[in-house]
Amino acid sequence: MQVAIAAARCAEGRSGPNPPVGCAIISSDGQLVAVGHTALGGRPHAETEALAMAGEAAQGATAYVTLEPCAHTGQTGPCADALVEAGIARVVIAARDPDDRVNGRGIERLADSGVDIQIGVEAEAARQVMAGFLARVTMSRPLVTLKTATSLDGMIALGDGAKRWITGAVMRRYVHLQRSRSDGLLSAIGTVLADDPEFTCRTPGLEADSPHRFILDANLRTPADARMFATAPEVGVTIFCREDCDPKAAVALREAGAEVQSVSQDETGRLSLSEVMAAIAETGVASLLVEGGGKLGASLLREGLVDRILWTRSAHLIGSDGIPAIGALATGDLPDEPAFQVIGEGRFGRDEFILLERPADIG
Repeated sequence: MQVAIAAARCAEGRSGPNPPVGCAIISSDGQLVAVGHTALGGRPHAETEALAMAGEAAQGATAYVTLEPCAHTGQTGPCADALVEAGIARVVIAARDPDDRVNGRGIERLADSGVDIQIGVEAEAARQVMAGFLARVTMSRPLVTLKTATSLDGMIALGDGAKRWITGAVMRRYVHLQRSRSDGLLSAIGTVLADDPEFTCRTPGLEADSPHRFILDANLRTPADARMFATAPEVGVTIFCREDCDPKAAVALREAGAEVQSVSQDETGRLSLSEVMAAIAETGVASLLVEGGGKLGASLLREGLVDRILWTRSAHLIGSDGIPAIGALATGDLPDEPAFQVIGEGRFGRDEFILLERPADIG
């Protein structure tokens, strides 16, 4: 199953709208004969990829799959049927599929065909890889990872706001790798105006894995010559604005290559983040990386829309005259337990990162 999970990671950010699934097949004599994962764009599925590699060795073999095999016919036939027809004798499944079209039906179909089934092996490790898909299916929104790069004292910039690299080149390449593993990237107009970013993966070999860009721009202030439009035909840009925004500005941005979509405002007059998240999920985006300023991060945190935090940090000290990573949260007290728990950490030279996750039972 660990081999299957490793294969699934190869599909992260590349398999939408389908989940990143991995499959490993062990022959009847105990040999690893095939490994597959969900292909680019979601098809073929992991099971059919692995079965094609295994060939006749699938007869009497065991298939390890990170997610319950599908049981419905879409653009391809059910994977449960493909496993049965190939002669697979045993299927080990990490996690059930909560999708209404599956949700136990794949397991039932395998069992009815006499296939031996085991469920729950390495379930948590598999969930980590498929967390975006699970969020989109169960919560109708993407899994949101808030990414920030700060100094040792939590600042994202000096007081003048001018763009300077806080972390080193290797850490920045690591962040680009995380971009490539995300279906979408969310930012706001403040970051666009301040930095004119491309929001693409520029690490060699990952250019084609750049996520779709989503920008919050209530009043359509995005310049039509912003650098991100240079890659709009290949990568895509969606700008969320107010329902009463300037139609001429919308036309100019559409001509530049953006999709412009209006959403309602919340009680504070800001764009409704819950509506934005639902709209993003409808496009098939399951994992969303947020790269923006402290105000956007604070807004998402206040509304409970952050599932993970990727915090990269250098050893620099900036001081209280710098710009903080997280804006005001109006926190009146500290809970007994922190809202996020560390699930990963590492170091590249003098820079370090931690990956935190909000447990499912904490809001």
